[in-house]
Amino acid sequence: MTSRQVCLVALSSLLILSMFIDSTQSASCCLNYFPRRIPCSRLLDYSVQNINTSCDLEAVIFHIQGKMLCADPAAKATQMGIRCIENRRQKATELLKGKPKVSA
Repeated sequence: MTSRQVCLVALSSLLILSMFIDSTQSASCCLNYFPRRIPCSRLLDYSVQNINTSCDLEAVIFHIQGKMLCADPAAKATQMGIRCIENRRQKATELLKGKPKVSA
């Protein structure tokens, strides 16, 4: 092989590799929002996806049994879901401390 052919093979390999890496990174990003409200009883946890170099959509990712669903952070239903999870966390913490909080 000539040096030109080696260069061409190396360049082609890098191009293919970079396309594969980009596609695997975007597979872990939310690309759109789940269109319906998720019942509080199904929500296990949530995480936040910020816009960065590999994800171009701000999203709240709700963790439910066996799935992760992307939600619009600005939507009222999303905020209600976050509050539901946070309230459940707070109650669990209070139970662990042995000090149930009295609601007004």
